[in-house]
Amino acid sequence: MADAAVRARVEQVYREDSRRILATLIRLLGDFDLAEEALHEAFFVAVERWQRDGVPDNPRTWLVSTGRFKAIDVLRRRARFRASRPLLLAQVEELEQAQWSDEDVEDDRLRLMFTCCHPALAADAQVPLTLREVCDLTTEEIARAFLSAPATIAQRIVRAKAKIRDAKIPYQVPSLSELPERLDSVLRVIYLVFNEGYSASDGAQVVREDLTREAIRLGRLLMELLPEPEVMGLLALMLLHESRRAARTSPEGELILLENQDRARWDAQLIAEGGALVERALTTRRFGPYCLQAAIAAVHAEAPTAAETDWAQIVGLYDVLLRATPSPVIELNRAVAVAKRDGALAGLTLIEGILERGELQDYHLAHSARAEFCRQLGRTDEARTAYARALELTRQAPERRFIEGRLRELG
Repeated sequence: MADAAVRARVEQVYREDSRRILATLIRLLGDFDLAEEALHEAFFVAVERWQRDGVPDNPRTWLVSTGRFKAIDVLRRRARFRASRPLLLAQVEELEQAQWSDEDVEDDRLRLMFTCCHPALAADAQVPLTLREVCDLTTEEIARAFLSAPATIAQRIVRAKAKIRDAKIPYQVPSLSELPERLDSVLRVIYLVFNEGYSASDGAQVVREDLTREAIRLGRLLMELLPEPEVMGLLALMLLHESRRAARTSPEGELILLENQDRARWDAQLIAEGGALVERALTTRRFGPYCLQAAIAAVHAEAPTAAETDWAQIVGLYDVLLRATPSPVIELNRAVAVAKRDGALAGLTLIEGILERGELQDYHLAHSARAEFCRQLGRTDEARTAYARALELTRQAPERRFIEGRLRELG
């Protein structure tokens, strides 16, 4: 193959499979940093070898094998200079005899997710570590998801890795008896992954399909392990949101708001599957926040047109959700629903109350919503100021273009 074609293929495999390969290497090596070094060495070797020998039938297995041998070389070099030579040589021997299959590579990502969400780790480190190692989000992307400083997130991740290594936390899916106590963190991680894919925090595109697809895959795996109502609710929520993906942007990649989307482009199959899961979860009467959010998404999906959306029902569901999970972001979403039901002034009053409390000051969607309601009310100067603030906080290119368009309309 030509050099350019090989590089393109290597880049494709990296995008699609690098985190699965990393998860397997972490399990085999028991060391995050060594596994990451081995991963990058394997891809470096692939560029040369695949050009000479051709792309292997199973690139993923080839890369795991190559990464393992690179790690063995590193451990042997370390053994020459360290007092812990016998331990390192024993680790090399164990690694040389390690066996795995392609099914292992597929399941290792779920194993790693549960490891990153182990109760022995600090609660504020579990989700950032999982997003970094399992999903390849950058520290900056994770910091924006948590409205936190990148340095703070980086410190949490480093401490969590050290804890896993020092405490020898196993890389395995917990037993059925242990699953419930670990479930909340794992559900939260999967949803954060989906959200980053559904509306990327920065970059040239609205959607990162690789992340939404992976989050849904993990949600389905979790359903097989533990078909609890909240697992059903989360999977339903992701499917219902994913059903709208094709209609969320124009052919040129421009953002299309929900009320302006062509609903004929919504995926009816995903809506049917998500709606059935919502009904199944709600009938248990043991539902929580994910089920309630999925129910809200289902109301949107069932409306033939934007004008026929049952906003009263959506506001009622947000009321229940707020009691279950108090959150300024949920308050913001409820405020938007109230504005649809009762008018822009009602929504604006609620949003200004949230901002006056000092909450969501650095959240661009809060300022965008405030700007939109000011625009609808003819409060042009306030709308311009709010859109300008939203633009300062927005890093995703299509969202920036949308806000810039609004500012141009306002003169």
